[in-house]
Amino acid sequence: MRITVFGAGAIGGYLAAKLAIAGRVDLSIVARGAHLEAIKASGLRLIEDRKETVASVRAAARAEELGKQDYVVLALKAHSLAPALQEIAPLLGEGTAVVTMQNGVPWWYFYKAGGALEGARLDAVDPDGKIWEAIGPERVIGSVVYPAVEVDAPGLIRHVEGTRFSLGEPSGEKSERVIALAREMVKAGLQAPVREDIRSEIWVKLWGNLSFNPISALTGSTLAAIVADEGTRAVARSMMIEAQAIGESLGVRFPVSVDRRIKGAGDVGEHKTSMLQDLERGRPMEIDALVSAVQELGRLTGQPTPTIDSVLALVRRLAIQRGCYREG
Repeated sequence: MRITVFGAGAIGGYLAAKLAIAGRVDLSIVARGAHLEAIKASGLRLIEDRKETVASVRAAARAEELGKQDYVVLALKAHSLAPALQEIAPLLGEGTAVVTMQNGVPWWYFYKAGGALEGARLDAVDPDGKIWEAIGPERVIGSVVYPAVEVDAPGLIRHVEGTRFSLGEPSGEKSERVIALAREMVKAGLQAPVREDIRSEIWVKLWGNLSFNPISALTGSTLAAIVADEGTRAVARSMMIEAQAIGESLGVRFPVSVDRRIKGAGDVGEHKTSMLQDLERGRPMEIDALVSAVQELGRLTGQPTPTIDSVLALVRRLAIQRGCYREG
């Protein structure tokens, strides 16, 4: 099985290291800069359970060096996907499956979703349908990523907690290709449940990211602080209720209540969301996949989003002011 991880940062690096250490697949990664040089020189290093392991992986700066693959794992952030399409193309053969590990609403959301919006393209995450046309939704295996992982230094990945990567075909079928991938991930020591309804799981994670990420960026607050404050907790709750109405209108099942989901976020503690971390480091923020796309879904389904609209306007303005927002 030939697998390339495109975007070998924290999550991509962790997945690549685990698969490489297991030694059951032909694993390669596309990386850049100091990260690539460190991996070429010393291997991909993984710290897990206070133990360091070195994984030997084939690393390249250019995808064309690697050839056609059975699976391509896209582990880069959603806003980085469209600019990378030409680089990804050499990896795609006739039967290549593409595993999408981006947070937020995926560009393929309405592929084999059924209903009146079947085949709809989402401008917020796929302007002009470029990704849809370049990759093809028929290649997609969806994924919801749960591990907490950090890049401590070039070529050095530190696992904090969690091993679950939920997988699912957009159609809900348990195909041979998704079962085969899940099997290899499990053999590598990961949890890889295959879901018949990957969209509902996407929404449960999105539910929190939609609200807590922009609120944290606007206020500089941790999850615990947002939940402890009556005002910010109320704003988050209002955004989540609006999102739940949108999701349910699309047939999504929410297995937990809004208040339980909020409590779960608070229980994480003094954690800075990824959006706040990106703002502090001057990096592009995942505003469109996490917030703008939900607003767009509200328009498509006729569901009002007044709180989402207000928070989106504020966080987008902040990101533009700081040079952390890339349009289109």
